[in-house]
Amino acid sequence: MEPTAANAPLVLFEQDTRGVVTLTLNRPHAFNALSEAMLEALQQALDRVAADDSVRVVVLAAAGRAFCAGHDLKEMRAEPRQVYYERLFAQCGRLMMSLQRLPVPVLARVQGIATAAGCQLVAMCDLAVASSDAKFAVSGVNLGLFCSTPSVALARNLSRKAAFEMLVTGDFISADEALARGLVNRVAPAGELDAAVEALVARIAAKPRVALAMGKALFYRQLETGIEAAYADAASTMACNMMDASALEGVQAFIDKRPPNWPQ
Repeated sequence: MEPTAANAPLVLFEQDTRGVVTLTLNRPHAFNALSEAMLEALQQALDRVAADDSVRVVVLAAAGRAFCAGHDLKEMRAEPRQVYYERLFAQCGRLMMSLQRLPVPVLARVQGIATAAGCQLVAMCDLAVASSDAKFAVSGVNLGLFCSTPSVALARNLSRKAAFEMLVTGDFISADEALARGLVNRVAPAGELDAAVEALVARIAAKPRVALAMGKALFYRQLETGIEAAYADAASTMACNMMDASALEGVQAFIDKRPPNWPQ
């Protein structure tokens, strides 16, 4: 495994008693650039989460001053072969889809810069909370490289014109602009970032896991289909969800005017 400055793991894995997993990108000396080893370490962590039914929420965080500066350009430039680049971007694509396919919500905790594939990471997370000093860009075009793979995620978060402007100018946007354009859910002062993340995490972790898993899967499926098929899928999903013990208990608790006692 590629060492960090302190010879620590490239991705730190922590899980609390509620089932909240925090994955921390841990290449602070390199602005958490996504080297091949970092991509592999993060993929392994996501696979571990996917196999663990006790996980309720994932927080994707980063050590140091930056969230993620995108791909490791020095590593990319060292092997200028198309077959290598195709393999690298396929590896990155699998990672991004793993975030979407996890059966639990994934929340990005963003400080500093999130550029190129780092901005893509934020866009592929289900939710994002940013520090007020965070900045976002898909700046590959400044190097002659259009951020094609980040454009897929960006165009599914922002309006078309807002996404395209970022892609063709490479300009940074502020945390407040990211909030206004739909890239993040919350912006908090730097000293209050963890509290803002925890407030959102706590609300999600209190919900039944099965409902969130079914709902997340349906949410992304229906986005990629026509409206009639989306309604049919949604109706079937809700019917299945309604038969789950958590939903039956939740509805009964509402009728009884009492807090729900979620099944374990």
